[in-house]
Amino acid sequence: MTSRQTASGALRGREWGVLLVLCGAIFLEGIDVAMLNVALPSIRADLGLSTGSLQWVMSAYVLGYGGFMLLGGRAADLFGRRRMFVGWLAVFLLFSGLGGFATEGWTLIVARFVTGVAAAFMTPAGLSIITTGFEEGPRRDKALLFYAGTSAAGFSIGLVVGGLLTAVDWRWVFFAPVVLSALILVAALAFVPKPPRPGRAGTGTGTGGAGARQSVDLAGGVTVTAAVVLLVLGVERATHTSLAWTAGTIGAGLAFLAAFVAVERRSASPLVRLGIFRSGALVRANLSGLLFSAGFFGFQFLVVLYLQELRDWSTLQTSFAMIVIGIDAVLSPLLTPRLVARFGNARVIFGGLLLAALAYALFLPVGADWTYPAMFPSLIVLGLAFSLAYGPLTIVATEGVKEEEQGLAGGLLYTSFQFGAALGLSTVTAVNVAATTSTSPAALLDGYRAALWVPLAAALLATLVGAFGLRGRRSDGAAVSPGEPVDRGADRGRGQLPVSH
Repeated sequence: MTSRQTASGALRGREWGVLLVLCGAIFLEGIDVAMLNVALPSIRADLGLSTGSLQWVMSAYVLGYGGFMLLGGRAADLFGRRRMFVGWLAVFLLFSGLGGFATEGWTLIVARFVTGVAAAFMTPAGLSIITTGFEEGPRRDKALLFYAGTSAAGFSIGLVVGGLLTAVDWRWVFFAPVVLSALILVAALAFVPKPPRPGRAGTGTGTGGAGARQSVDLAGGVTVTAAVVLLVLGVERATHTSLAWTAGTIGAGLAFLAAFVAVERRSASPLVRLGIFRSGALVRANLSGLLFSAGFFGFQFLVVLYLQELRDWSTLQTSFAMIVIGIDAVLSPLLTPRLVARFGNARVIFGGLLLAALAYALFLPVGADWTYPAMFPSLIVLGLAFSLAYGPLTIVATEGVKEEEQGLAGGLLYTSFQFGAALGLSTVTAVNVAATTSTSPAALLDGYRAALWVPLAAALLATLVGAFGLRGRRSDGAAVSPGEPVDRGADRGRGQLPVSH
């Protein structure tokens, strides 16, 4: 490849093939979740599910996805990224199909849980294939921003496609991902390269990611998975169970988390090297991502309730109304790379977080008879905010991290996103329920207005965290041991392009 191609971020033919396969997988994950959201009422009516069982259809996926994401990311580093990606994509395909054949609520719940676990192993493996297959710099940034835009497109398109498929039969919401998964699986076997065979010393990286450390930190894996599962479960179910149950679940999760830290400090081959958190840029990206995700999903949930409960809009009308947020699918690969090249990731992220806060603030005075043009500014600004924040957060959370820990970095980021989504949904639901005194339109509106402060608060906190990345050049080398990631967030904030390995 010429120096001009490298500087401009130009990709070669086979690289485009690999990238499109991975983008197809993240698109699949997004469209799968969005379509199911739309289909829930039809599923409930057909299978005769109670409210509690219906909630578990969603909670089971969230539990599997968020609870096993960190373990999935590290597994990609230890056992091979291609192997984890292809193998768990096949599991995703199988259990999505089983969900479509479900005739009992428990069968569907089990299928969704395993599908979530499969996504938890598949997604960080796919991300780490990008971050190890494209050298750090403009080319990796371009690939990651294209990847981020595809993820957003999956969720936005899924809202509409889910409505159309549900109108035919809700089971197609599960069968359609099977077809898409099969196509991606065939393409992955053809395009994603096999890793080089490790030598006698067990070294070997690339898409395999199976480095010199092949030993498995079983105690660390058990404790961290138990911790994250319990924390996600406690947050996800907070509005559906008693306060004592929630406190007990979250308390148990924190206890397992403390045990995990103790295990990792003593482990010769830890599942999560705690030194990775010395990277200020990585910590900021994960915390900002958690808060941004909390506000983003909490806001969308409230808008759906407002349109369908108060305004009596149909599922399809609601989907088409909100698809404008999907403008990020276009802006992420087209506009965001130019802004990153000119201003740096830190400033672009900060701008995206500010725009998210603006979008939520514009919706605060929502009325009982708001026209769509009155809602449109919030929705379009939120789409722009997502395009500026999501992709650059992914770049910052993975740059400067050693190749053998890229899966771990991706797992950390996606765990933050997923936990943030669960936290946001739970919090806005709790505030909405507490502020709604009756089922009258006026009371419903009061509940929405009160809950809308939650996304705004989350966005403002995320903006405050992001502001720390705007500081001028400084060296973190003194705080980082040799071979550990160095915080380059400040340099990127000054508009400099990342240094290629």
